[in-house]
Amino acid sequence: MAMPSRFKGNNDLYQPLADINVTPLVDVMLVLLIIFMVTAPLLAKGVKVNLPQASSAAPINQKDPIVVTVGKEGKVSLGADETTPDALIDGIRAMMGDDHTRVVHVRGDTEAVYGEVVAVMDKLATNGITHIAIMTNSRSKTGAAAKGAAPAAGAPAPAAGGVK
Repeated sequence: MAMPSRFKGNNDLYQPLADINVTPLVDVMLVLLIIFMVTAPLLAKGVKVNLPQASSAAPINQKDPIVVTVGKEGKVSLGADETTPDALIDGIRAMMGDDHTRVVHVRGDTEAVYGEVVAVMDKLATNGITHIAIMTNSRSKTGAAAKGAAPAAGAPAPAAGGVK
């Protein structure tokens, strides 16, 4: 069986081929898919901390929260950037702009000294930033295990009992 030829006689040497080759398109799409799958986890902002558990934590919906993190070594970060306690207030005020009702989420590592987390919250409150929420995980692992339920893999949620 002979293959169809694109040559049709002497007058028309090259005839257009009306088939679309989708193999390169599929190859490019698969490469893009792999690139997005690899880079998506790297786009998460913030500092990795081990949040404490709270059974009464209720999530607060906010578009772009201001997150202050106190690590287990006592280092303070504003968003993903480490900062000094003196520069913390200026950074928060710059992020707030004119909207003084934005809530500042304070994330403290479970191994962080409690006094350092309270000192950060006190520094915020004494400088006029009174909308503060403490970040926790949504459920206690020990409480869920004691009841026979599976531990919750809940996303961090600010506790509803913040300073207002």
